[in-house]
This record gives sequence, C-alpha cells and structure tokens, in this order.
Amino acid sequence: MAGAATVWSSGGLIARLVATDAWTTTMWRCVFASLFLLAYVGLVRRQGVVAQWRAIGWPGLAVAACLAAASTCFILSLSRTSVANTLILMSVGPWVAGLLGWLILGERVPARTWLTMGIALGGVVIMVSGSYGAGRLAGDVLAIMMATAFAMATVLVRRHPEIQMTPAASLGATLAGLAAAPMASPWSASPGDLALLALFGIAQFGVGFVLFTAGARLLPVAESSLIGMLETVLGPLWVWLLLDEAPAARSIVGGAVILGALVLHTLLDVTAPRRAASPQEA
Repeated sequence: MAGAATVWSSGGLIARLVATDAWTTTMWRCVFASLFLLAYVGLVRRQGVVAQWRAIGWPGLAVAACLAAASTCFILSLSRTSVANTLILMSVGPWVAGLLGWLILGERVPARTWLTMGIALGGVVIMVSGSYGAGRLAGDVLAIMMATAFAMATVLVRRHPEIQMTPAASLGATLAGLAAAPMASPWSASPGDLALLALFGIAQFGVGFVLFTAGARLLPVAESSLIGMLETVLGPLWVWLLLDEAPAARSIVGGAVILGALVLHTLLDVTAPRRAASPQEA
C-alpha cells in the first residue's frame, strides 16, 4: 500500500512535466495503462483480452465506467487547479463511499464518521473559496467528481465482490482513452513526452494499481486508508520541491482540516478493535 501511494503520488509531477494538452495526456496515459494491465492479467491468469472483459460482467462494466470517469477527471483537474488541491480534494473519496454505502447499501455509518465528514466539508469549503477568485474552481470541482466516481466504483465492488478489479481497470482505461481520443492531438506529443506518458500510464497508473489491489487484500480498510494518505502528502511535495508550485494559503488551511479529520477518523478506526479487545485480554 505504501508503494502504491508513493507511485501514485508522482502523477501531479508527471502531468506538469509533459507538454501535451489534458485530452492528449489522458488518451496516451490510458493507452499505456490499458496495454500494461491487459498484459499483466494475461500473464498472471492466462486470459485473453475478450475473456478478461467478459468475465467481469455488467457490474464490472459499471466499475470500469466509474474508473474511466475518475481517470479523466484526474487529468482535467490537474490542468485546471494546483496539484495540492487535486490530491487533497480527492482524499474525501472514502467519506463519499461511506455516504453512498449508507444510501445505496444500507451500511451503518458511525457517528464519528458523520462528524469527520462535516469537518472535512468545512475544509473543502475553505479550499474552494480560495480557488473561486483564482479561476481554479473548475479544477476543484473535477477533483471532487473524481473522488465521487471512485467512491461509486468502491460501492459497486462492495455490492458485487466477485468483480475482478484489474480487468475492470484495464477496460476503464480503454474507455477513457477512447473517450479522450476525439479531443486529443496524439501526434503532437514529442518523443520525450511519449516517454513521460508511458511512465504515467505504465508505472504511475498500472504498477500503482497492481500494488494497491495486492496490498488492499492484506490490510484492514482503515489502515489502507491511512497509508494511502502518503499520496496526498507526497504529491504536492514533489511539485513544490522540483517545480516550485507552492499551495495557496487557503489550500494549506483547508487541506490541513481535511487531512487532520481523515487521520483522526482513521486512527480511531485502527485503534477501536484494540480498545474493545482490551477488557478480554485483562
């Protein structure tokens, strides 16, 4: 999980380094990611492309559509707002998933989760208020849309645990690449851009997703969420250190509120079972 978060955190930096427009970046990133994930599943499970996609069924197709929307919104958001805003606003995804799980699946939401959702919403308002005057509101909204799309995919997987996530991710990347193609200018990418875009699709998207799916099976959700915070912290750090893209003051304040609420909530989730077990141990 730490490896996945570290790899994913390079996304903002790579998006800033390539000279291609957002649609071209999306198309090439998804092309490389889809090819990598299809090859990976083919080697691991000995399945062809058609067999991989047929096996996920209609629920898997819905997950693929959500992942395609999330991937597209991610790149479009990075082109319209700061890396810090994109990554921090994406971190509200677990709460959106919890809310959708309550509305759609009837899952119980603890009181502390509702409280931290409210605190996080306050942080979102602070961040967005700073972006309105700076002309970055569209990028912030796209980041929230990405978090929502990924949360919808999470809820679908909860409802249909038989969905094979890696084939669904490869199909999602293919759908996103096809959707971006009409707006893209694929041949405008220089050889250097293509190398970066291959890194973006294969390493940042593909390898990160493989590491994530492997780690998620071995850890509780709360601990996975806490470790996943590395992406939110490291992503803005890379662009600040290497490209001097410093977050705005309101982004820092709002981000601190969101991240603080997420850390507190996740730590409570991690320690709650231990507290509950302590009387028995005594």
